[in-house]
Amino acid sequence: MKNDKNIGLQLLFKMPSLLFGFFLFAVAILLALYSKLGMSPWDVFHMGVVNHSFLSLGQTSQLVGLILILLSIFLGVIPGIGSLFNMIFIGLFIDLINNTGILTTPGSLFGQILMLIAAILIMGMATYFYLRVELGAGPRDGLMEGLVIKLNKPVWLIRGSIEMTALILGFFLGGPVGVGTLLLAVAIGPSVGFAFKVGKYDSKKAQHMNLIELYLNIKGINKVTEQSQNGKILATSKNMKS
Repeated sequence: MKNDKNIGLQLLFKMPSLLFGFFLFAVAILLALYSKLGMSPWDVFHMGVVNHSFLSLGQTSQLVGLILILLSIFLGVIPGIGSLFNMIFIGLFIDLINNTGILTTPGSLFGQILMLIAAILIMGMATYFYLRVELGAGPRDGLMEGLVIKLNKPVWLIRGSIEMTALILGFFLGGPVGVGTLLLAVAIGPSVGFAFKVGKYDSKKAQHMNLIELYLNIKGINKVTEQSQNGKILATSKNMKS
C-alpha cells in the first residue's frame, strides 16, 4: 500500500508539467492554423478529415491518436499513461481554446509569419514539458518506433515516410498545405532541441514508463528490463516480496 501511495504521488507531481505541455501543443497547433500559412503534415491530415466529416479538429486529433496507439500496440509498443493523455488532452484543449474565438488571423503577412514562428517555438517548449516527466511519448512517435522495430529500417526513413503519407492524404482531403508546412517540417527539430538544451533534458538518457511498467510498480514488483538497441523490451524478470 505504501508503494501505491508513492507511485500515486509521483504521478500527481508530474501531471502539471504533462498537462501544461499538452496545452502548449494545442496553442501551437491553433497558431499554425490561424496563420493561414500551412500546418504540420499530421495537422494537414487532421484538417483534411475535418473538411469531410462532422468532427472538430480536436476530436479528429483524438480519433487519429487512438487509432495510432492501437496500431502501435499491435506492433509491440506499449504506450505510457502520457501517451494516452496526449491522445485525449491535446484534442480537448484544441477545441476548448478554439471555441473561445480568441485567435484570429492577422491582417498582415508579417503578423502571419510571426504567428507561425510562435507556433514553432511553442511546439518545442511543449515537447519538453510533456517528455521530461518520462510517462510515454505521443501516439505518432509510438507508431514510428513500432515500424522501426518491425521493418528494421532507419528512424529517418520511417519518420519521413509516415509524415509524407499524412501530408499527401491531407493534401488530397483539402488540408491547409503552404510554405508554413515546409517551415514546420524543417524547424520543429531545432526548436525541440533548443528547448531540451535550455531545460537540460537528455532524450537519450530518458526512460519512459509504459503502462505495464506502471502496473508492476504499483503492485510492488521489482523488475529487470533488458533493452535492445532499438529500445524494445526483450525480457522482464520479476521478484515479488511478500
